[in-house]
Amino acid sequence: MKRYILILVCLFAISGLSSAQEVSENDTFFVTRTVVIDGDTIPNVIIDEVVVFPRLVFKTKRQSRKYRKLIRDVKKAYPYAVYAKNMLDEMENEFRNLKTEKEKKKYIKSVEKKLMDEFGNELKKLTITQGRILLKLIDRETGNTSYELLKYLRGSVSAVFWQTIARIFGSDLKSEYDPLGDDYLIERVVRMIETDQIKIDPTIIRRLGMS
Repeated sequence: MKRYILILVCLFAISGLSSAQEVSENDTFFVTRTVVIDGDTIPNVIIDEVVVFPRLVFKTKRQSRKYRKLIRDVKKAYPYAVYAKNMLDEMENEFRNLKTEKEKKKYIKSVEKKLMDEFGNELKKLTITQGRILLKLIDRETGNTSYELLKYLRGSVSAVFWQTIARIFGSDLKSEYDPLGDDYLIERVVRMIETDQIKIDPTIIRRLGMS
């Protein structure tokens, strides 16, 4: 017991000596906000969010392979969903300055051409599964299904037409994102991407203006 007491005394003595030493030029200072609670001054520091996910346990190798494939597909689709959100924000700002339907239609066609020229070939290479995930993630990022966005931008007739085409290929423009239900694994992967626990190709990040 005396040995433990002696160790504690030594530790306190060392800490006291180090605090009494002069501050060197290499020491770093951080100025933070503080709050006073019951007479004590407490640093008030904002730290980055840390997201911790429980470890997934798969009963079969097939389930494990399916999850790895999901990660691959979400990594492929997610950047385009973020880009869609940013593009929609720009379009909405532009729409406020357009006075006639003719001007709006002309602007929409110019945006469509830009998207097809830049990303048409890439989007055509998405698998059916990646396409379905993209539709869901567009809902996640924008708060609107692809059907609702299409109806807003092109009108009901176009929305119904493309919804019919999508169904032929096994997709649904009206797909809603359910992060607590059917899409909880997609949400898990997206959150891990957002917290840098899963990395996306930096080339795609630069091209799509993601940060």
